[in-house]
Amino acid sequence: MDSIGLIRDFLKDRLGVDPENVISGALLADLGVDSLMMLELMFEFEDRFGIKLSSDLKTPRTVGEMVTLMDGLISRQKS
Repeated sequence: MDSIGLIRDFLKDRLGVDPENVISGALLADLGVDSLMMLELMFEFEDRFGIKLSSDLKTPRTVGEMVTLMDGLISRQKS
């Protein structure tokens, strides 16, 4: 599974968000992601991809920013 797929599945399961609405430019807040939900989503990435997120990460505002951040961490973990 890729990052956008994980985000789509997570938001569909937790918030009932239609996966078609989870696009790069969508604001996470507009999709119902609050600070607690953001933490849960980041923990999901840690568990699924075996990455470790640092506490000083900049919080992404859009789906695209989240994908870019997570893909970068995943690729660094693999190298």
